[in-house]
Amino acid sequence: MKKDISTLPLIEAFQTDDECPFCYLERAAEQHAISFILGSAYMEDYIREKTDALGFCRHHYKMMYDYGNRLGSALILSTHLKKLNTELEQELKRFVPGKSNILKRMKRTETAHSQAKTPLGAWLDQKECSCYVCDHFNQIYNRYLDTFFDLYRKNKDFRESFTNSKGFCLPHFRDLIECAEDKLSDTEKQDFYPKASALMLEHMQRLQSEVSWFVDKNDYRNKDKDWGNSADSVQRAMQKCGGGYPADPVFEQDP
Repeated sequence: MKKDISTLPLIEAFQTDDECPFCYLERAAEQHAISFILGSAYMEDYIREKTDALGFCRHHYKMMYDYGNRLGSALILSTHLKKLNTELEQELKRFVPGKSNILKRMKRTETAHSQAKTPLGAWLDQKECSCYVCDHFNQIYNRYLDTFFDLYRKNKDFRESFTNSKGFCLPHFRDLIECAEDKLSDTEKQDFYPKASALMLEHMQRLQSEVSWFVDKNDYRNKDKDWGNSADSVQRAMQKCGGGYPADPVFEQDP
C-alpha cells in the first residue's frame, strides 16, 4: 500500500485494531492542537487572532485546564475575553425583547436543540459551538474522509484493511455514510454500503456480547471463568456508541 504524507495517518489508523480509526485520528489531532497552542504558539499573533475569534468548546476548555499550562491558558483567555466582551456589549445594546403572549407563557419550556428566537440567542449559540481545536480537527477530518474514499476506490490493500477493521463509532459511521453519497458512484455504493453495514453489525453485536459477558462475569458463579475480551468492554462500548475514549488518562503537559 503506497504511503505518503496525505495517506499515512489514515493507513496507520486502520492498522491499530481500534474500535474506530477516526476516533484514533481525532484524539491525535486534538492532543496535537492542545500541545501546540499551550506550547509556545500562544505567543504568536496569528494564533492569538484565531483563538480570540473562535474561543473553545466546553470539552477543549477542560483539556486545556488539565494540560497544566495555567499561564498559557490565562494569556489566551485574557485577549479572548477582551474580544468577547466587546462583542457581548454590542449584542446587548442591540437586543430588543420580542412580543409576548399568553400562549407562549403557557407553553412548556424546551431549550435543548431548539432554534434561537432572538439575535442574542443566535450569537450565544454560535459562541457555544465555536472552538479553535474543533475547527482544527474538522479541517483535517474532511481531508481524511476524502482520502478514505480515494483509497477505498483505488487501493486494494486499503479495502482489505477496511474490511478487516472493527468498524467505526456511530458518529463517525454517520459521517462516512453521508460522505459516501457524494464520493462514490452508484456502482461503488453497491459494493461499499453492504460491506460497511455488515462490518458495523458484526462489531456492534460483538460488543454487545462482550458487555453481556462482563455483566455475567461479575456473577459469583462465573468468578473462575475467563474474562475473554470483556474486561475493557465497557469503555470500548461507550466509544462505539458515542465516540472518543472515556477511559483515557488526562492529557497533561510533559513535566
